[in-house]
Amino acid sequence: MMKMWHLLQSQSIVCVEPTGTVRTGPSPLALLPGSFNPLHHGHTSLAAVASARLGTEVHFELSVANADKPELPRDEVERRVAQFLGLAPVWVTRAATFEAKADLFPGAAFVLGWDTAVRVIDPKYYGGESGRDAALRKLLDRGCRLVVGGRVDANGAFRVWDACALVAEFAELFGLLTEADFRADVSSTELRRK
Repeated sequence: MMKMWHLLQSQSIVCVEPTGTVRTGPSPLALLPGSFNPLHHGHTSLAAVASARLGTEVHFELSVANADKPELPRDEVERRVAQFLGLAPVWVTRAATFEAKADLFPGAAFVLGWDTAVRVIDPKYYGGESGRDAALRKLLDRGCRLVVGGRVDANGAFRVWDACALVAEFAELFGLLTEADFRADVSSTELRRK
C-alpha cells in the first residue's frame, strides 16, 4: 500500500488491481463509486448487472475526500482498499464530487444507487440550482453518464430513478436499472450497526 500512497501524492488517481499491483492508467470505461464501509454483495451485484448492461467491466472508485464527511485517514483507506484484493480493480481518488470524477474519468459511466443519484441532483451541494445545472452540463460535456440502480429508502420503500425532477436537458445523462434488473436490500450503514 506504500506505493499507492506515494503515487496518490503526485497523481490524481491510482488503481489497485485485484492482485495488489498499483498503476495509474488507463482509465476504465465504467466505475461504481462508494465508501465501501464495508464492501458488500449489493455493490458487487450492482457492478455485475451494470457491466452486463454496459458491455464493459465495472471498476470501483473510493474517494479519500467526501462532500459530506471528513477526509479518510490513511489506515482506513488501506482497510477499505484491501476488501477488493482478489475481487476487482479499485481506483483511489480525491474526487469528492461527480464533477471532479468527470475530470478524472472523462467518458466514463458512473454506476450508483438511487440514494446517491438523489444527492447528485441536490442543489445544496452546488450553491443552488444554477451551480447544479452547470455541474451536470460538465458531466455531459465530458461524455459521462450515470447508471442508477434502485435502493430501499429510509421508509423501507424500494425507489428507482425518476428523472422527472430535472429538465429534459439532462435526461440523456441518466440511465435506469429497473427493479427487475437489480435489487439488493442491503446497506453498509445497517451492516455496521450489526
